[in-house]
Amino acid sequence: MTTFRNATPQELRVILDWAADEGWNPGLDDARAFFPADPEGFFVAVDGSDHPVAAISVVNHSDSFAFLGLYLVVPEHRGKGIGYALWQHAMSHAGNRTVGLDGVEAQQQNYVASGFAHAGGTTRFSGAISGRADPGIRLATAADIPVLVGQEAEASGVAKPRYLSAWFTQHRHRTTLVSMGDGGLNGFCTIRACRSGTKIGPLVADDAAVAQRLIAHSASLTEGPITLDVPATSTALSSVCESYGLTAGFRTARMYRGPFSAPRHENFAVVSLELG
Repeated sequence: MTTFRNATPQELRVILDWAADEGWNPGLDDARAFFPADPEGFFVAVDGSDHPVAAISVVNHSDSFAFLGLYLVVPEHRGKGIGYALWQHAMSHAGNRTVGLDGVEAQQQNYVASGFAHAGGTTRFSGAISGRADPGIRLATAADIPVLVGQEAEASGVAKPRYLSAWFTQHRHRTTLVSMGDGGLNGFCTIRACRSGTKIGPLVADDAAVAQRLIAHSASLTEGPITLDVPATSTALSSVCESYGLTAGFRTARMYRGPFSAPRHENFAVVSLELG
């Protein structure tokens, strides 16, 4: 018999291992930042021995917005209706909130059937570039975090204070950088070590030149390929990625159930496809 319950922090690490098996390339320490966003927002379906066989997250970022992700069923339990039943169970956690998701384009019609509307797309840019240290870029401090949370909300259209307060806290696998100009802070980004290479997200910059500097400085601190998930509306950042020779590959559809404010910033990369 399959039942549904909240996932524990230890089970969230297992779920991220499943995501790695699917080629999603999660960060080495995503669970530490994901779980505080909404400890009751991670769900598993378990078998009669209480072993997880499917997972989903519906994380309530605010009183009006939630984000759905980490929708996974272990291969031997697929095709049994477990995943969709868990989906229905988890969606009730969002209540009347708008719910967003980044889903593969092939599943778009299934999401439409569940009440979601298409609101654009996100392209993953990846590749190796030559890094360049920049003296105008420094490590973020605890005092910077409220400012960064606010600026990310302006860029993404949604405030995610619990999630990003943990995300922007420095950790050995996750580093947040800020760029300083004559008028003060003019951009920032977080780089996180992943199972393969490094992901940059979020990235918010006043202009393309600042975005270029942040990416080059980030590359100077890492080894291997870098990856950014860039909304279709971030046309300037897409051009920066192309100028560095990063390759456009994996694409997702951004969709919402309920009223939404989609990202419109020209130099913005999303935090993660899992929690928005």
